[in-house]
Amino acid sequence: MTLKKQPLYVGIASLLEEQILAGTLKLGDKLPSIRSIEKMYNVSINTVKQAFLSLESKSLIESRPRSGYYVSKTSLRRFGLPSVSALNPATEDQPSLDLVDKVFNTLKRSDITQFSLGVPGESMLPIAKLNKTLVNTVRRLHDGGTGYEPVQGNLNLRRTIAKWSILFEGHLKEDDLVTTSGAMNAIFNCLIAVTKPGDTIAIETPVYFGTIQIAKSLGLNVIEIPSHPVTGIELDALRKVLHKIDVCCFTANFSNPLGSLMPEQHKKELVDMLTANNIPLIEDDLYGNLFFGATRPKPCKAFDEAGIVMWCGSISKTLAPGYRVGWVAPGRYKEKIIRQKLLQTLSTPVLYQEVVADFMEHGRYEHHLRDFRNKLYTNCLRFQQAIEEYFPDSTKISQPQGGFVLWLEFPEHVDTAVLYDRAIQQNISFAPGRIFTLQERYNNCMRLNFALDWNDKLRYDLKRLGQIVKAVV
Repeated sequence: MTLKKQPLYVGIASLLEEQILAGTLKLGDKLPSIRSIEKMYNVSINTVKQAFLSLESKSLIESRPRSGYYVSKTSLRRFGLPSVSALNPATEDQPSLDLVDKVFNTLKRSDITQFSLGVPGESMLPIAKLNKTLVNTVRRLHDGGTGYEPVQGNLNLRRTIAKWSILFEGHLKEDDLVTTSGAMNAIFNCLIAVTKPGDTIAIETPVYFGTIQIAKSLGLNVIEIPSHPVTGIELDALRKVLHKIDVCCFTANFSNPLGSLMPEQHKKELVDMLTANNIPLIEDDLYGNLFFGATRPKPCKAFDEAGIVMWCGSISKTLAPGYRVGWVAPGRYKEKIIRQKLLQTLSTPVLYQEVVADFMEHGRYEHHLRDFRNKLYTNCLRFQQAIEEYFPDSTKISQPQGGFVLWLEFPEHVDTAVLYDRAIQQNISFAPGRIFTLQERYNNCMRLNFALDWNDKLRYDLKRLGQIVKAVV
């Protein structure tokens, strides 16, 4: 792995993008000419053209023949942000398992547009390159990858992940990591290691429904902590119930489904608060590499000096969901995690871990991520534009800074569980908001996956979904 200097065109594009998003350059404003920017920054014409092409690919600017470049309408939001929920720890749990099952039962239907599941479309993944790496790996391994490996996990993969942690000042070594069968398996092992039935877990709300199901299956009491759609966990709300909590499980970087990003200072405050109270933090950093900004945001693990943060990751959202390759840096709980893994799985499959390690080690992963992030950001802007065009004016929409899901909120009388049945009849699937909580809320919300190949049919299906919502607003 090598750390490369940021290209000049990226820096110029970032400066212009900041002015657009801040409103300094407004809708319809003409950008400085290519020649003037060339002289202003003392760079080549090709560098400026690359910068403009980058902004155009994100739908932030548009070219007008014989006139120049202008700020496009996609660059400005018209809809507001979703609401922040109230802290209500006394509410009786009301799982929505039937609704979860209904959504997942459409997974293999190729006739349905899958806005519902948090899985990247096949066109977004480097499948051909992975297959080539897979074949080469089978030939390279003396046993073809059929044998057991140490319980802690594949050494090559752990070493490669440790190298990657330099990008966010993770300071990890290969011995700090344990491999798992995906991020959810990592979270499950962490919870078993540090809790017992009757303990209380704090999770953000709304939250990925898998986290809810794991917590309840282990007999844990759940307190849902309000989360801001931009800055994430509301720390003041957490402080109010901290005396009741035995463990926390949060997503600081691009939460699912809000896409929020906790500021660095908030992450440090969170880790300091939990360290002082000896409360372990299970950190789900599944989307951490899918940032839209210039650099990868640090996880909470980067601020962990006492070893209370259990940092969980995976390549399920970035490379190969079906490989089920994940990991955890469990800090002071490492030996408990290793013993737990020994009881559950003994060993994780060697072959796919070696494939991922090779793909990461030789630079193809870094190249894929850069291309993937650009596609996701462009898609995010396109989805937001289409939603503002086709959905009711009363719609509220999240402003994710990474990941690939959008959270939509409608007027309170709208029931997205009912709308789901109507949408499925038109071969459109989304995730109703009710499945992202144990409490009776988010009935008027939905989550959309935008990690799909953008085309005319996708735009048309968004339009049809918007018409379904408009019919009841």
